[in-house]
Amino acid sequence: MSHLAEARVPPLKGGHLKLLTFNLQVGIQTSAYHHYLTRSWQHLLPHPRRLRRLAMVSEVLGRFDIVGLQEADGGSFRSSQVNQVEYLATRGGFPHHYQQLNRNLGRIAQHSNGLLSRLAPAHIEEHQLPGTLPGRGAIHARFGDGPDALHLFVAHLALSHRGRVRQLDYLSEIIQPLRHVVVMGDLNCTPEQLHGHQRFSASLPLHPVRPPLSYPSWQPRRALDHILLSNSLEADEVRVLDHLFSDHLPIAVDVRLPPACLQALVTHPQGDAN
Repeated sequence: MSHLAEARVPPLKGGHLKLLTFNLQVGIQTSAYHHYLTRSWQHLLPHPRRLRRLAMVSEVLGRFDIVGLQEADGGSFRSSQVNQVEYLATRGGFPHHYQQLNRNLGRIAQHSNGLLSRLAPAHIEEHQLPGTLPGRGAIHARFGDGPDALHLFVAHLALSHRGRVRQLDYLSEIIQPLRHVVVMGDLNCTPEQLHGHQRFSASLPLHPVRPPLSYPSWQPRRALDHILLSNSLEADEVRVLDHLFSDHLPIAVDVRLPPACLQALVTHPQGDAN
């Protein structure tokens, strides 16, 4: 556990949650387009500095209450057998974490989403998202019980437009009946493209409407990483963090919970997920 994580304010202080989403790119340092070619070997082979980078990342993640990760390795040859979700949870001082394995390349690569949390989820579900190619998924974590529980989704959507449409349709079905919802992750589409998906926009009004630019990390031009909130939740601050090695920048939001949702989390703090 990092000293930074130990010293931070407990979650739900003042009815706020500090959220962050980050496409980790399995800890590869990327700061120019040509690195996609010259450093592509790191997607298959270990790098001696990768663990040191993750340790630095954990110091930043430790400032938050709930973190959603995309492109984390679940423990394979390329990550030197380190489960990156578990490692970041331990180093960041998160008592609860969950790994969703989306693309299993055996001993070579374990492509995963991850959830790190200071709050105990009451329940967690995995969703394998539809698409032309397999390997995209979403984690659905419920915090608290009853109609005022907080539902948080960590998702990584497809590169193709057709695939994203099917995946947003899928998520819309789940989200539509829920009251307090957060969807965060690398959605691989701009706010305008999200607005164009009427079904998803109707199930979850896009708030904050204009996220900061997050891709590519060295010269951000597109807003591909999002933290979307239902109308019942308020965002006090939306910001992009400094470059943390990946080709994506982390996005952070301070969320103010309504009293009923806050009460549901305080009344039912313990869950059945680790």
